Amino acid sequence: MHYQPTEAFAKEQDRLDPLAPFRERFLFPQTPSGELAIYFCGNSLGLQPKATREYLEKELQKWAQYAVDGHFWAEEPWYTYHQHLTKPLARLVGALPHEVVAMNNLTTNLHLLLVSFYRPAQGRYKILMEGGAFPSDQYAVESQVRLKGYAPEQAIVEVFPRPGEHVLRTDDILAAIDENKDELALVLFSGIQYYTGQLFDMPAITKAAHAAGALCGFDLAHAMGNVPMQLHNWGVDFAAWCTYKYLNSGPGSTAGVYIHERWANDPATPRFAGWWGHNQQERFKMEKGFKPMPGAEGWLLSNSNILSLAAQRASLAIFEEAGIEALRRKSLQLTGYLEWMLCHQVGCDKWGIEIITPSDPEARGAQLSLLVKGGKPLFDKIDEAGVICDWREPNVIRLAPAPLYNSFQDVYTFCQIFTKALQEITL
Repeated sequence: MHYQPTEAFAKEQDRLDPLAPFRERFLFPQTPSGELAIYFCGNSLGLQPKATREYLEKELQKWAQYAVDGHFWAEEPWYTYHQHLTKPLARLVGALPHEVVAMNNLTTNLHLLLVSFYRPAQGRYKILMEGGAFPSDQYAVESQVRLKGYAPEQAIVEVFPRPGEHVLRTDDILAAIDENKDELALVLFSGIQYYTGQLFDMPAITKAAHAAGALCGFDLAHAMGNVPMQLHNWGVDFAAWCTYKYLNSGPGSTAGVYIHERWANDPATPRFAGWWGHNQQERFKMEKGFKPMPGAEGWLLSNSNILSLAAQRASLAIFEEAGIEALRRKSLQLTGYLEWMLCHQVGCDKWGIEIITPSDPEARGAQLSLLVKGGKPLFDKIDEAGVICDWREPNVIRLAPAPLYNSFQDVYTFCQIFTKALQEITL
């Protein structure tokens, strides 16, 4: 696409955008003046679909009408309600339906998966992960390592960018895997790095981990609903994600997991057992002896939060209609337009602002991270002007133009606000 720095160009792109009508299906926060805010914070919390209220009210009505009998006798009974989300989730991550399940929250699921897939033995005890991973990942890994009797400083191998660089080179990741291959038990990376927005080469990392004799898993918090994936075909062993970011399922909404069928269908795969993961046909016999459900459902612990799942269904219905491949095509154009405007219209270089997200469109999702030294006043300034984005310590502004509800006009207007703010303050 040949970008132009005019409002007319932005409006024309929105007119030609086949996904533009989806914007009307979301509720936008408003500025004090009553205008719709420019919302570039879908990487922290996605907007609410207008249909969410309807989905929730349907389940509230079941509760009112049936009470406990809603579990079995209502239309779409709660007992199997989570299964309505299985196929849409599987399509988003490129998995077989029985390899995914909606459950718990992200960090809980990471712990459960580490119980199953971090199994030190015969000198293999190390976990390799990206340096500067999201704190939840760091804390989960640290505690799991200690639980197995190892010191984190010995068992955790972190891969950092080279001096003077902000993102990891795939070659360096693969080299680190090979360097530790004799002691490596697990490779655990994020799909997209939360701070820089870097999309990691998940197929290459998985292949290298397996070649080293290790298992491989991913935290997909910033990848889910953001980029297409093929976890099953890539051979990824496991993954976990949250659903309140790009997936627009509501604050703290029910998360999910993927477990490759070679593990998910093996009842001998170790796990923390819960009664909702027990054989569905025998679940209410209340007998001793855990018999796991086949597939990822065998990791369920308890019955689901129905209201949370209902909110997630509302969003997944939109993703099913839009299609993740079409969303990715628009995302590449929209994020590319934002990058072009920042470089050529705003002139980030002259203000000492550096875009630390990879410049290669295929190596990023719907996010640009701006390194702005001493830039908190700038962030506050654009926030006052009606732009909702994200500040990450110590000096990064994260901008996430989500293709489901953001427009080219949003990008153009943001850049005008951003330029004005830069002119009014001294960085």
